Amino acid sequence: MTTSYVHGYSSDESRRLRDQADTLADLLHYDTRFPEGDAVLECGCGNGSQTVHLAGANPGVRFTCIDIAASSLNTARSRIADAGLTNVRFLKADLFEPPFETRTFEHLFFCFVLEHLTDPIAALKAAGRLLKPGGTVTVIEGDHGSWYCHPASAAAQRNVDCLVKVQAAAGGDALIGRRLYPLLTAAGFRQVRVSPRLVYVDASRPEWVQGFSKKTFIAMVAGVRQQALAQGLTDEAAWNRGMHDLNRATEADGTFCYTFFKATAMGAHKAQS
Repeated sequence: MTTSYVHGYSSDESRRLRDQADTLADLLHYDTRFPEGDAVLECGCGNGSQTVHLAGANPGVRFTCIDIAASSLNTARSRIADAGLTNVRFLKADLFEPPFETRTFEHLFFCFVLEHLTDPIAALKAAGRLLKPGGTVTVIEGDHGSWYCHPASAAAQRNVDCLVKVQAAAGGDALIGRRLYPLLTAAGFRQVRVSPRLVYVDASRPEWVQGFSKKTFIAMVAGVRQQALAQGLTDEAAWNRGMHDLNRATEADGTFCYTFFKATAMGAHKAQS
C-alpha cells in the first residue's frame, strides 16, 4: 500500500490518535454495527484506537485488522488485550498484497486511512476483491477544509493550510472527506450513502474542548510544524501567531467546527478485477 503517514509514529501521535478515537467514538460509531458471526477486515488499523471501539461494540463479530507498521500493531495488540477483547486478530500486511483469498470478508472498514494513500481508488478496489457477495464497506474520513473557528483568524487558517499542503506533498489528501461518494463509486461500490458528522465545540462542552479542539485538532496541526517550516510554507513568527490563535478559539468565548464524513456502500455485483 503506497502511503506516507504524515503525522509520524511518535508516542505523542499515538496518544493523539487515542484521544481522537475516544472523543469521537459516539459521533462516528454509534451506528457502526455488524451482524453477529460476520467477519470484518479493518484496513490500516494503526495503533488500534478505532479497533477497540469497534470490537467492544460488536462482541460477536470477528475482526481482522491489518497495517504495514509493526510498531503500531504491537500497540494495538496491547490495547485490545488491556480491554479484555478476544474477537480481534492483527496481521502485518499490505492491502495490495493481502494474505487472504478473495471473497473472505462480509465487511470492510476504513477510518482515517484513504487520506494518506496516493491512490485511494486502487486501495478500495483491492479491498473490494476481498468482499463476499452482498458485503459492505464503511469509510470514515475528515476534511480539513471544513474547519473554522471563532474568533476567526487568518493566521490560524494559514497553519491549517500548511497541514493540508504538507499532506499533499506526501501524496495524501487532507480534504478527502468531500470526495468519498465519487471515490467509492469509481471503485465499483454500489448504493453509496454519505453521512456528514458535524463537530461543534464551545465552552459548554469542556470535554470536547479538551478531547477534540486541543488534543485532536490543534495537536495534529502542531505536529507538522517542522515539515511546514522546512518546506518554506511559513516562518517561525507566522506559525507561532497561528498556533496562538488556534488556542485562542478554545477559550470561554471561542468555538470550533469541523465535519467528518462517513460513507457506507455495497460491494460490486461481480468480484472486482
